Amino acid sequence: MGDPKRRRRKYETPLIPWSAETLENELRLLGEYGLRNKRELWRHRTEVSRYRKLARGLLAMPAEQGAAAGAELLAKLQRLGVVPEGASVDSILDLTLEDLLERRLQTVVYRQGLAKTAQQARQLITHGHITVGDRVVRAPSYYVSGAAEKTVGYAAYSRLAQTEHPARVSIESAQSTRKMREAEEELRPQAQGSEGK
Repeated sequence: MGDPKRRRRKYETPLIPWSAETLENELRLLGEYGLRNKRELWRHRTEVSRYRKLARGLLAMPAEQGAAAGAELLAKLQRLGVVPEGASVDSILDLTLEDLLERRLQTVVYRQGLAKTAQQARQLITHGHITVGDRVVRAPSYYVSGAAEKTVGYAAYSRLAQTEHPARVSIESAQSTRKMREAEEELRPQAQGSEGK
């Protein structure tokens, strides 16, 4: 069990920390998902690594023994919305860091248009403006299950619950411009392909 006074690290650092490719990839993910520091990123990366290690162990077990334990792990990941329904243990090996980061409450709030940026989503969560179901969640790293994703919204007592609040108006306008920009980016490769012909 260990000494309760000694806190253990919940993450593993990269094997080659000063690689230019590693640093660039980490900075991209920090900005895209609004993470506070690299320790948060490493914690999620270690969790993905742990799931994949469990899957490799299950595949190495005898069929009937691995099936029971594999079903339990698959049920957990399906509830989380990381693995699709009816997937096999092999699909856990395809799990990526981005799959897990997309399930964070901070990312869900940003993707649903409740915040202008991922950083603002983090601020709204820590200040108690966001609920999952009827419960206020103040942890940006909280994993939102597939079923609970539709219940994410503003807290009833929050001023942001009012549609005419100035922050809500600016968030909605920022979201509409972001969607227009994404649509233009999708059309740009199609237009370039037709010009090449």
